[in-house]
Formats: sequence, structure tokens, C-alpha cells
Amino acid sequence: MLKIQTFKKTDKERKVTFYAKEPTRCPVCDASFRREELFSGRVNADEMTDELHRTYKPLLAFGEVNPLIYEIEVCPSCFYAAFRQDFMPAGIKFASELDSRIDARIEAVQKVFSPLDYQSPRGSLEGAASYYLAVLCYELFSKEFAPTIKCAISSVRAAWMCHDLHARAPNENWDYVAALLYRKARFYYRYAIELEQTGKEPYSTQRNLGPDTDKNYGHEGVLYMAAMLELKYGPSDDPATRRERLKMAKISVARMFGFGKKNKAKPGPLLDKARELYERLKSELQEGDDDDE
Repeated sequence: MLKIQTFKKTDKERKVTFYAKEPTRCPVCDASFRREELFSGRVNADEMTDELHRTYKPLLAFGEVNPLIYEIEVCPSCFYAAFRQDFMPAGIKFASELDSRIDARIEAVQKVFSPLDYQSPRGSLEGAASYYLAVLCYELFSKEFAPTIKCAISSVRAAWMCHDLHARAPNENWDYVAALLYRKARFYYRYAIELEQTGKEPYSTQRNLGPDTDKNYGHEGVLYMAAMLELKYGPSDDPATRRERLKMAKISVARMFGFGKKNKAKPGPLLDKARELYERLKSELQEGDDDDE
């Protein structure tokens, strides 16, 4: 009888992440730590949401894996956090400011996300908290680091991860935290576009404007996200102001896909999402017209 040989996965093959061989030394507090990184082949891409957020299907071998968890570098000692390309240069330049706010930073993040452990493999809680910490840090940085758009991206990613936490623990108010972060993201996206247009803080030179990790949708993606967040999370207590903002969002979206060409600057999936957003904006504005009659 033919005997079929089976092979068990090694510990390495079962792991989702690994730690960098070379330690990183925090430019703020001088602590040494090793960066946690995601092994390749651990994710299975699924659908993309209307917020340009890529979702992932669980893999039998690894379960649920979210690449967003590992994008922000966090010092486990002083909780200084930034995107990897900015961690050292921004940390060195603003070491004094970041050092003076260590206690405030730790207290602020632990009020919302607790308990945190950046010495062990990260979970969704540490992932969400890392983006919240990034916002607290980027608010101190100068324009060459494009802090406003990075606060926007960090805020919306934190909101996505809080939404995931809410799905797992619906009685712990993560939906409330997500809503606050969405509103914060809306503010930062609007402000980032204003600073870009006036030249006070250009973000067009940044390597990746996200909003997620799987695709860089560039400036058009930023305009799309600002319009989407305005529609979904903009204030509604003043109908006239909301209507005016939705009109501006509709104009912005119409300009974005008006040429109808699928090119590198305007990828097809973004155009499709933009058309859907345009129809949603149009529909709400028409409802407002009907209510006025």
C-alpha cells in the first residue's frame, strides 16, 4: 500500500511576522528595539470598501492577518511613532519636543487603547494605537514631512482598525472611538487639501498617499477620501452648511472622473468608486431639493 508522506509546517512557516535582525535605536529616548515585519504570503486580498480600504480573507494556515498593523514604527519605551521612512529623520529633528511629551503621549493613548504591549507580536489593539500615536507625533512635525496628510491617513486607518475591534467586541464602544477618528480624518483630509492647494504644505512628493497599503491612489485618492468622509461623517446639524460642502464634494468628484480615461493617475478602480460616490452625493442633494419644495 502506498504511504503518503505528510509534512508539518515548521514554526517559521506558521508565523505571521518576524523581527528585523538589526535593532533600531529610538532617536527620542535612545531605547533599542527590533522592528516587527510581516512575512510575505500571509494575506489573501478580498474586496475594497467605499473608503478604499482593502479587506482580507482569513487563510487556513494563518487566520486573520491585517497588514495595517505593522506599518507604523513605534518605540515600545517612549511610544514615539511614525511611518518607517520618517521615524529616524523626524525623530532626530524633533527629539526635544517628542521627549517633552512622553508622559502626555503615553497617558493619552492608554486612555483609549489599553493594555498595550509593543514588546510582543502586535495585535489589532496595538495596530490601532500605533496610528493614534502617529497622529500625536506628526502634529509636531514641520511641512517637509507632510504631517497633515499623514495625520489624515493615520486617523482613517485607526478608524478602520477600531471598526474591526468593534466587530470582535461589540460591547466595548469601539464604534464610538471609530466615529471620533473618522471625524478627525475628515478634518485632516480637508485641511491637507487646503495646504496643498496654497503651497503651504505640499504632499504631492510623498511616495504613498494610500489611503491603504495595497495601492497608492495619489492626489485623486486624497480628493476622493475627502469627499467620501464629508458625505459619511460630515456634520449634519446645519443643513445649509452641509449642503454647500456636499456640493463642493460633488464638483471635486466630477472633475476627477470627468475625462473618463483609465490611466496611471486615475486607476480604473478609483474611477469606478468615484462614479458611485458621485451618484450618492447627487442623490442626497436631490433629496434636499425635494425637502425644500
